Amino acid sequence: MNITEVRVRLVKKGDGKLKAVASVTIDDCFVVHDVKIIEGTEGCFIAMPSKKTPEGEYKDIVHPLNSETRAELGKIILAEYEKALAAAETSSEA
Repeated sequence: MNITEVRVRLVKKGDGKLKAVASVTIDDCFVVHDVKIIEGTEGCFIAMPSKKTPEGEYKDIVHPLNSETRAELGKIILAEYEKALAAAETSSEA
């Protein structure tokens, strides 16, 4: 699997723990939208797109099949999130 693009859209401050939403392109031919970047007690983490079941639970719509892939995906998305934050800070200072 080759992550060919990650787009991050920052969420306005004051919207709670949700910090950004990302879209991930895989192998230039498959896109996953609405990967959430959430602030947790030990830093930010990603949450895969999900839907609410009739029982009130949330189930992932798409997700990595193993922890290594999830970790790599999280690392790439969070790196792009940090770049987006830095760019936003730079543009607000100008």
